Amino acid sequence: MADNARAKRLADLIREVVAQKLQRGIKDPRLGTHVTITDTRVTGDLREATVFYTVYGDDEERAAAAAGLESAKGVLRSAVGAAAGVKFTPTLTFVADALPDNARTIEDLLDKARQSDEKVREVSAGATYAGEADPYRKPGEDEDDTSE
Repeated sequence: MADNARAKRLADLIREVVAQKLQRGIKDPRLGTHVTITDTRVTGDLREATVFYTVYGDDEERAAAAAGLESAKGVLRSAVGAAAGVKFTPTLTFVADALPDNARTIEDLLDKARQSDEKVREVSAGATYAGEADPYRKPGEDEDDTSE
């Protein structure tokens, strides 16, 4: 089994080679310039590599890019094998990165929180305290003693 540093170096190399090949070497119009390689992970035995990517566009463009990456998998693996110089070229698996969807969900939740805060601010604008402004006792204040 390879050490983690070697797997990390190979993952970085695969990310660079795949990104450059997609930018300059693949003529598939489905891949264009709107595909971004975000991360690559390699298993400990250096046999399998998972390449995470994002696509700028709608769901139709994402599906087209996924099909384009699947069809270009052999060319990309050959390029990785030529650049890596390892005994066994890892198999490539392309996975759409969930980061943009997670970021969109977080932004929606933050917007809801801001709207809720604004509603609370509007409701509390003219409100007064139910009791005193400062309900806590302070040392030295006179206390009403009703225990007689």
